[in-house]
Parts: sequence; C-alpha cells; structure tokens
Amino acid sequence: MNDNPPFAGEEVAARLLAWYGRCGRDLPWRRTREPYRIWLSEIMLQQTGVSTVIPYYERFLQRFADVQALAAASVDEVIELWAGLGYYSRARNLHAAACQVVAELGGRFPADLQDLMALPGIGRSTAGAILSIAFDKKAPILDGNVRRVLIRLYAVDEPPRAAAVEKLLWQRAEALTPAERPHDYAQAIMDLGATVCTPRNPDCSTCPLAALCQANRLGLAEELPRRQPRKPVPLVRQVALLLERDGEFLVSKRPLQGMLAGLWEFPCRQLTEGQAAETAIDELLVELGLPGRLRELGRVRHAYSHFRLEVAVFQVVVDDGLVGGQIAEGEPSVWLPPAELAGLALHGAHKKVRALLASPD
Repeated sequence: MNDNPPFAGEEVAARLLAWYGRCGRDLPWRRTREPYRIWLSEIMLQQTGVSTVIPYYERFLQRFADVQALAAASVDEVIELWAGLGYYSRARNLHAAACQVVAELGGRFPADLQDLMALPGIGRSTAGAILSIAFDKKAPILDGNVRRVLIRLYAVDEPPRAAAVEKLLWQRAEALTPAERPHDYAQAIMDLGATVCTPRNPDCSTCPLAALCQANRLGLAEELPRRQPRKPVPLVRQVALLLERDGEFLVSKRPLQGMLAGLWEFPCRQLTEGQAAETAIDELLVELGLPGRLRELGRVRHAYSHFRLEVAVFQVVVDDGLVGGQIAEGEPSVWLPPAELAGLALHGAHKKVRALLASPD
C-alpha cells in the first residue's frame, strides 16, 4: 500500500465536485436535506440498488411522511410495506430507530456521529452519509461504491476486507472529504462508484479521477478490488403446502425475530439430508391435523445471501367435513382466499410458491 500517493487530496475533491455538477444523478432523496428522508434513503440503499429503492422510498413517504408517523405505526405495518426489498432486519431497525428518535430525542435526528451510530441500524458509513448530506458536516463514508473507488484510486492490491486495508481506507476517506460542500462530495463519490467506477468494466475514459488513479496508471482497474474467494453456497431443500379448504389457503406469520421476521408463508418444512419430500409432507400433515388429497404443483428456487433454497410445492385439498384440524384461527395462522393472498406480505420464496396457484395444470 502506497503511503505517499503522487497527488493531493484536494485535487480529488475538486475533480469530483466539478464532474458531479455535470453528471450527478437526479434522485428523489437529493431534492431535500430533511434528515428523516436522507436517513430513510440511506437505510434502503444498504445492499440494494437505486432503481429498486426508488418506488419503495416513494411509497414509504406516502404512508409515513415523517418520523412521527413511522414511529406511530406497528412494526407489522412497516414490514408489510418493506416486503420484497430484502434484508428485513433493516425494516425492524428502521422502526426501532424511529421510535427512539421520537421518544428520546423529541423527533429530531442527532447531528453527531456517535449519537447517530447509537440508533439501531446505523453504522459508521451510514452515519457519515446522514451527517454530510443532511447536515453538511465533514464526515467520511465508506459504502461499497466508495470502497471500490478508493481501492482503485490508491491501487490497493490486498484483500479488500483485511483489517489493515479497512483502516487505511477510512483514513483516506477522512482525508479526502472536504470541509466545503461535503454534502455534494459524498453524493459525487457514491455516484462515481455507481455509474463510472463500476465493479466490472469501469469506464476509465470518462472518469474525472483517471489522471490520478493509480490502478488506471498500472493497468489494474479491471482487476481491483481483488475478489474474495467464494465459499460454496449450500442448497437447502424444503417442502411447502398449499392447503386448500373451501377455496381458502392456510398461511402463517413468521416470528418477529430472526430471518424473514414478520413475513408470511405457507406451511413448510426443511428436509433433512436424504429425506424424501413425501416423508416430510406426511409428518407436516400429521402435525397440522389436516389430511387431504395431495398433488404436486412444481418446484421453485430462490437465492439468499448465504444459501440457495429449492422448494417442492404441493397442493392439498383438505378432506370435506374437516373444519380446522389442529390449526387455531387468528394469527399467526389464518385461512385466506386467493384475492387476499395477492396482497399479503409473503417472503420472496413463497411469493413464487403462491404464483404456482395460477399456473396451468
């Protein structure tokens, strides 16, 4: 790692700000400095692309115009509106942070790094983005786009998540962030990573930092950051049942803690190693107390960040005269007609399961 780059940090900011004035993106959250809206956009943009976030951001503001409205809602309402955006802990943290801001801070977001980081779901980079964009304070950010820009700018040819690299990148981010116009600088460097200094095929010919970039000078722009060795992604097998009774289908809400918290799903069971789907179905039907006529509808596949899911989907028409088996009415399990299933906050894999209801035989 080069401790003495052959350019001045001030030159980076000057080039970026000039470029941003010509090429910066027009995004909904850039038309405001209101901390609530900046915070909302930054949480949504964690692990999620801009094009996906925009409609969710706009729907959230229609429903929750300010932090007081968000805090007054139930966590179920927030998760329902979040459904499909993924990484659902963000939705729970969003609600928890709103409640904390209203209850402890009088509805005003703090303009201090440590105070922001004390709120659920806000790490150092997100706090820096809120400080710089909403409050125009000099605060470094190091999201994925900025990290890639800095690794190439300084030709950091080492594992990108190594502790020494992390420390260096924060130091460089701090040094490059200008005291003047930090709100524009933060958005400029994020835009550069998103639109020019992209993970693959970076457009060095149009990059405002090309003359300074050490990776460009060394012919390493395509190779940096070095890719981490990929760990094998395990395959998880599951069966899911579309249990039908008098034209309605059974769904259950997942617990409010853990993976996919608060979302809905059809009755399902994970298969053990070597277990046949039919064995798991028999066990599940006995557990539910709902025997019936069974037919396979198909299979769906869904990818999560740390595993792949394959679901064998079966429809079960509950035997006539069987009123409820061992299922208690009311949450977390309810019977719903197809029209209501369409608007239910099912998690991603079980949205695909639901789609098989409309598939031809």
